[in-house]
Amino acid sequence: MTNPLNIIVIGGGAAGFFGAITCAATHPHTQVTLLEAGHTPLAKVRISGGGRCNVTHHCFDPAQLVRFYPRGEKELRGAFSRFQPKDTIAWFESRGVRLKTEADGRMFPVTDNSETIVNCLMETARQTGVKLRTKAMVKSVKKKSDSPAQKGFEVELKTGEILKCDRLLIATGNNPLGYRFAKELGHAIEPPVPSLFTFNIDDPRLQNLAGVSVENACVYLANTGKNRLEQTGALLITHWGLSGPAILKLSAWGARVLYEHRYQMSLIINWVPTHNLETLRKYLLELKSNNPKRKISSYSPLPIPKRLWQRFLTFVGTDRQMTWAELSKEALNKLVRELAQGQYQIQGKGVFKEEFVTCGGVKLKEVDFKTMESKICPGLYFAGEVLDIDGITGGFNFQSAWTTAWLAGNAMGK
Repeated sequence: MTNPLNIIVIGGGAAGFFGAITCAATHPHTQVTLLEAGHTPLAKVRISGGGRCNVTHHCFDPAQLVRFYPRGEKELRGAFSRFQPKDTIAWFESRGVRLKTEADGRMFPVTDNSETIVNCLMETARQTGVKLRTKAMVKSVKKKSDSPAQKGFEVELKTGEILKCDRLLIATGNNPLGYRFAKELGHAIEPPVPSLFTFNIDDPRLQNLAGVSVENACVYLANTGKNRLEQTGALLITHWGLSGPAILKLSAWGARVLYEHRYQMSLIINWVPTHNLETLRKYLLELKSNNPKRKISSYSPLPIPKRLWQRFLTFVGTDRQMTWAELSKEALNKLVRELAQGQYQIQGKGVFKEEFVTCGGVKLKEVDFKTMESKICPGLYFAGEVLDIDGITGGFNFQSAWTTAWLAGNAMGK
């Protein structure tokens, strides 16, 4: 009888659990130990999605799915052809957890309770024989030897205990310790910086309008050259500035450039992206011609809330009693610029809910995305947010965790 293959997984989050379970279930000859530094595993799963756990997204075409990842798009294309949201749904349903789809494509357990997901992962880990150790903080990770014949790793815990394994999966999320272990084993790290955040903007045009939203706006960062960072979507005015899907997507794709500029950049907003400066001017001139005696402030002639329309009118120097006939050419031109090319100064970043997402991590070119094995250190594997992969909000970060962990779990036991 051959000796069992010893596998250690560092990190008791979504990726760590899924990798450990996949390995133990697929390869019964393995002994899988899952190390979690804290008292309670799956802490991020518990709080995600406001305590409901946004498990994945209802997008089943890998070519479309990868477009939701500011970093990792190219590498995940093949990975998603092997394990994608359909497979995630099937995996949980085969274990008695049904998921439901909301209008925006996000998928949650029908219970609307993240504990359903936590309990499923904990119970499946138990059933498959994964040995879970909590309060097992890893101090260091070393290769047993540089000799190809001497494969394997030594994992030292903070208590001084040394664990030996044949293969190792690092699934530590955005914990700096995980980056350190990867670096010590020869990997380069893309410096982690925040992704997915709101913009702090103190501007009289937005004051006292918190809660006002526009269904469709186009936002972009000024002075970013030929590769303009631009996003379109819903926009929400907040007490501190701007939020909503358009801003969150822009913060994700612009994470590095915003960081480099210390979150001090000019934001250009087209509040009516069906128009440009020329077509909007023409449209407003037609309104002026057709409604000369009507008060300009009586209704919003554009798909923006009346309060926002009135704020722009005040800003360009009109009063509430003014009729369209009284609107000067100068005020009309200024209004057109405000609506189609308004400029706002970003003065900092806010936090998006409780979900702290970063970009950065292990460089993707150093990992084989068929197996998630290191190209630098044989026997070392990665899964989840420790990699330089991040998705926008909507279940995409969990899906990349399930996918990369599934690939690693399958490969580690071979």
